[in-house]
Amino acid sequence: MKYYSLNHNAPNVSFQEAVIQGLATDKGLYFPETITPLAPSFFEAIESLSHEEIAFEAIKQFVGDEIPAETLKQIIAETLCFDFPLVEVENGIYSLELFHGPTMAFKDVGARFMSRCLAYFNKDNKKNKNTVLVATSGDTGGAVASGFLGVNGVDVVILYPSGKVSDIQERQLTTLGQNIKALEVDGVFDDCQDMVKKAFLDESLSHMQLTSANSINIARWLPQMFYFFFAYKALKSQNKPLVFSCPSGNFGNICAGIIAKKLGLPIEHFVASTNVNDTVPRFLTNGLYDPKPSIATISNAMDVGNPSNFVRIQEMYQNDLEQFKKDFTSYTFTDAETLVAMKAIHNERGYIAEPHGAVGYLGLKKELQNIPNAIGIFLETAHPIKFLDVVEPALGVSLPLPTQIESVMNKEKVSVKISTYDELKAFLNSK
Repeated sequence: MKYYSLNHNAPNVSFQEAVIQGLATDKGLYFPETITPLAPSFFEAIESLSHEEIAFEAIKQFVGDEIPAETLKQIIAETLCFDFPLVEVENGIYSLELFHGPTMAFKDVGARFMSRCLAYFNKDNKKNKNTVLVATSGDTGGAVASGFLGVNGVDVVILYPSGKVSDIQERQLTTLGQNIKALEVDGVFDDCQDMVKKAFLDESLSHMQLTSANSINIARWLPQMFYFFFAYKALKSQNKPLVFSCPSGNFGNICAGIIAKKLGLPIEHFVASTNVNDTVPRFLTNGLYDPKPSIATISNAMDVGNPSNFVRIQEMYQNDLEQFKKDFTSYTFTDAETLVAMKAIHNERGYIAEPHGAVGYLGLKKELQNIPNAIGIFLETAHPIKFLDVVEPALGVSLPLPTQIESVMNKEKVSVKISTYDELKAFLNSK
């Protein structure tokens, strides 16, 4: 399998090269040259397959022969070492809980998969370290820190916006030590992401072998398609159309879901549910892609003004807006609407949804008015404990600390404060 840059001005590369480089030399995101649908027999027999077997069949064409099959199966087994339960919140509407991993966020899947791929590619590298440089709006940092902790030959540098991630999220990326370093940026997530992209293209840093663990990296992004397959397996027997609503910030999850559909997974429709950072909903309304600076909300992991992965979605629909709209809808919701939804879900259904999941629920309810005979699935992307400063007062509950979170709460937070790209560059050169 070869990967090409979506800016179309860089050499095509192998899976290994795309993982190590992260971003193409022309600033473009990598995309697979081909997407070959899976055999109908795979979907006919999917109920009899394990999660690991499903994931292997879904991902193997994108890895090719660059990782031996048995090694790839082992990587998948280590990646999927937790559950992905579907919880029926109301009749015909399910929460797909993606927060049962070590950092209690959906990004554990991609971070664990990528870290193990990179460790395999580095197994014979005795001299040069890779430096994973990543920006986070919340959960990416903790998932990457956990996934890469102690991986030989890899240093991790995480940029996060000061005061704009929750206390638990901050602890998960600032308390681990070892090969993990955290930089606290005076700015918003888009500032962090811009610094990371600039560093990749800075020739004076080329000696550092920089790569990204954001969803711009194919090894972080592609495994996110797995849980769409798992949900289909669980719901197939109901024999109804499936509508997936993804709370969307950088649009990696929903983009991976569309890859799953291109592989043949029977998904009727996707909903990209956003907070007031509404670049994509506006695009679907007027056809103009007009990114704006991000606005802080209670669903902070979606506070993204210029979602990186949207260009991949456009590529899959050849920039044909009408074709795009057949499969894809996007709605925007305010913090006030999000809080109302959280309270309604809890009071009427006894289910605790955090702000991102609540936004996903709102978008799903809206779209199901157009497809009334469908089963709806909204993605719960993080455990409510990650946002207890919002969840507890809104719902009047006290959340017990899961063991995954308790382990970091009493550790000292260690970070380096920076404001400019030059300060990031100086930090990298000092390593």
